[in-house]
Amino acid sequence: MNNHFQVLVPYLHVADVAATIAFYKLLGFEAVNTLVPPGMAGPVWAFLRCGAAQLMAARACEPVDPRQQAVLFYLYCDDVAAMRLNLQAVGVAAGPIVTPPHAPRGEFRVTDPDGYSLMIHHT
Repeated sequence: MNNHFQVLVPYLHVADVAATIAFYKLLGFEAVNTLVPPGMAGPVWAFLRCGAAQLMAARACEPVDPRQQAVLFYLYCDDVAAMRLNLQAVGVAAGPIVTPPHAPRGEFRVTDPDGYSLMIHHT
C-alpha cells in the first residue's frame, strides 16, 4: 500500500455550473460527469477533465465574489504563445505573456467567470 496522494482535484464553488462548463470547454476541458437534480434546469455539479488535468465545480450556496477567489491555478502546456493565440481565437481574454524569474519561457493569466485566476505556463 502506498502512502502518498495520486491526484489533487480542485473543487470550485461557482455561480453558474453551465457557464463554468462552457468557459473551461474553451480551454479544452470536457464535462465527463454532471448532476442535474429533478426539476432543475441545469447542472449543480460537474467533473471536468482535459488530459491529466481535472476540476470539479459546484453551484455556490451564496453569491460568488470574484475579489475573494484566493486560489491561483497553474496549467502547463508545451507552447505558451500558441496556447494564448488559440484561446484568444475562441474568445478567451488572455493576458499578456510575461517572463518573471520562475517562468523564463513565459506565462499568461486567464480569469474564469467566477474570478478564479489560471496561469498558463510552459511544461
